Amino acid sequence: MTESFRRSGEYPQGDDHRATDPMRAAYPQQQPVSSSPVNPEWPPPPAYEPIAPVTVEPGTTVWPGSGQGGDGGHGGGGAYAGYPEPDAVSSTAVLQAQPVPAAPAPAPKKRAKGTIALLAAVAIVAAAIGGGTAYGIQELTGKDTASSSVSTTVVPAAKKGTVAGVAQAVSPSIVEISATSNAGSSTGSGVIISSSGEIVTNNHVISGASEIKVRLSSGKSYTAKAVGTDSKKDLALIKLENAPSGLKVATLGNSDGVQVGDDVVAIGSPEGLTGTVTSGIVSALNRDVTVSTDESQGQQQQQGGGSGQWPFSFGGQQFNGDTGSSTTTYKAIQTDASLNPGNSGGALIDMNGNIVGINSAMYSAADSSSSSSSAGSVGLGFAIPINTVKSDLASLRAGGSDS
Repeated sequence: MTESFRRSGEYPQGDDHRATDPMRAAYPQQQPVSSSPVNPEWPPPPAYEPIAPVTVEPGTTVWPGSGQGGDGGHGGGGAYAGYPEPDAVSSTAVLQAQPVPAAPAPAPKKRAKGTIALLAAVAIVAAAIGGGTAYGIQELTGKDTASSSVSTTVVPAAKKGTVAGVAQAVSPSIVEISATSNAGSSTGSGVIISSSGEIVTNNHVISGASEIKVRLSSGKSYTAKAVGTDSKKDLALIKLENAPSGLKVATLGNSDGVQVGDDVVAIGSPEGLTGTVTSGIVSALNRDVTVSTDESQGQQQQQGGGSGQWPFSFGGQQFNGDTGSSTTTYKAIQTDASLNPGNSGGALIDMNGNIVGINSAMYSAADSSSSSSSAGSVGLGFAIPINTVKSDLASLRAGGSDS
């Protein structure tokens, strides 16, 4: 029977069973942390390097064990050699607060595409409504009328807000109209609203006409025919025959946004002076203007009788002659921009180049015995709001209310 014994001082004091346990005998007990001197007779520490901590991501450290692994939880193999054992509670708290993140699941592609499509659609709608110009937006029946529900900028950026910029941008869209009938001839103006040659003007400019001639800003003349008339609103739609390509279409703005005091520009052909530009401000809104619906009454005044201007009444007073017994009243924009005979049917324009009204009536201080050439503007003009025109376009294209 083999007897095991030890000499005094050969091993440190500790567990008496360690000497009889072959597994424990193979690994000497590590030196406990103590402030007492080290016994020189104790065996040296193990030759292998201590296990280092593993860092999984910046700021998070995971220790490989608790100091009890490989021991089955027995004995005192507490701290790693050279490293104190981490506190179990605090270590666990760190791991719970900063867990190792799992690989993120890929975002659903259909959802991403849907979001991009939605943003693109919103951008397109925003651009169509508020950005750039209104050219290409179809009006009502699908015609290529340039129209805008909000104020757009037609004037070049370098001349924005100037009369010169408005004149440059819009003058090519304004025409001179000559109408001939049995009673004589009259001159007015009109606004190109489609590339196919549709032109809006006043009904009294072309009423009863047997022939209509249109002169473009380029100086070229074309024959036109009446498409539809509305004497109750003093509006008419004519169309060029064999219209040329490249017509400059006017942008129809939003007259509901017009305010008293706004700067405006008027373009027309007073006394046959094509493309005449004047400017002023909006003097008032929603003026009740009364005009004649009797063609013969208007022709007598417009084509040589009276002052040479379309008769109308305002505030209970008659201007430019007698309107007769057959009349109609509409709400008008009042302006002090200079208007003279021949401006009827022309454009009233805001400083962004949008058409906000069709000039329809103007007061002259000349008496009935004076010639039309001496009948000058006194700063009292009226225009049919462009929103009234836009709401009547479908009817005019179908022949108008007078058909």
